[in-house]
Amino acid sequence: MKRMLIIGGAGFIGVNTARYFASKGWKITVLDDLSRKGTKKNLSWLMRDSPKKIKFVKADIVSDLPHLRKQIRLNDVVIHLAAQVAVTTSIDNPRHDFLVNVVGTFNILEEIRLSPNRPVLLYSSTNKVYGSLPEVPVSMRQKRYEFKDKTKKNYGVDENAAIDFHSPYGCSKGAADHYVIDYSRIYGIKTVVFRQSCIYGEYQFGVEDQGWVAWFAIASMLKKKLTIYGNGKQVRDLLFVDDLVRLYEKAVAKIDKVNGQAFNIGGGPRNTLSLIELLESLQGKYNLKTKITRALVRAGDQPVFVADIRKAKRLLGWSPKISVDKGLKRLVDWTIRHKKDIQEI
Repeated sequence: MKRMLIIGGAGFIGVNTARYFASKGWKITVLDDLSRKGTKKNLSWLMRDSPKKIKFVKADIVSDLPHLRKQIRLNDVVIHLAAQVAVTTSIDNPRHDFLVNVVGTFNILEEIRLSPNRPVLLYSSTNKVYGSLPEVPVSMRQKRYEFKDKTKKNYGVDENAAIDFHSPYGCSKGAADHYVIDYSRIYGIKTVVFRQSCIYGEYQFGVEDQGWVAWFAIASMLKKKLTIYGNGKQVRDLLFVDDLVRLYEKAVAKIDKVNGQAFNIGGGPRNTLSLIELLESLQGKYNLKTKITRALVRAGDQPVFVADIRKAKRLLGWSPKISVDKGLKRLVDWTIRHKKDIQEI
């Protein structure tokens, strides 16, 4: 039986990944310290639905090296999703951000390097490694920013864009990103980096600092105050989590073809929304509206980020299948069904 370790596996991407691969016959171990909001609830649902195929280990990647070492040596594939995930939190507490994102990732890489089995490693990076994209000109429309450059407008930002770590979060995730790539080059470990744009979907307990699509739905449903930083015309490409998990599967299957490489991953140009457009969709289609306040734009915020996903299509035969309309409906339906659970957290 194929064996997979999902580090940070009680988060929303981790839970969806675990459920999918368990359904495909994999033996799954979820390793998580359960520090993030909603992870205990997610874990209880996951273990209830797949109790025979999924094992849970409570540990963190900074200090619990014996647990980490043992689990890495028992598995064939490691998917590394554990992270400090918010730019604002990294600014408030850069030491914690560094320890989790850099030291934690280094610990995983070292345990893989020193293990006899040397499992494949997939790493969840971020579009924030490209910073605020100050060199990329944008224009402002009524409800959104857009790239001025025709190629970027048609396809998005590719992997050759200038790296510019902006904010402690950008620095820590970028450093880890590069470590993962270099451990493949120097030590022969099989690794892939996914520089992910806006991932959203079911089991996502979004908060103001991270997971904005889910947070907008949750705040609107619960009539909580929403703060828009900047003018609300910032644009992201949205990728439903099911499509991301399919990509992970393809990368594992074709690891020799993509080993040591980075991929920009998101919904691409066909699946974009601005903050204003998302709010209008929630109000118009789902009658979810709430009070909006305004604040200054956040440090390092990109006016537009849309991932050029052609490399993933070319090398892995992958492209998104779930449109923003369909994905948003699934997210809102899930959020409404779990209103009580969300209120309890």
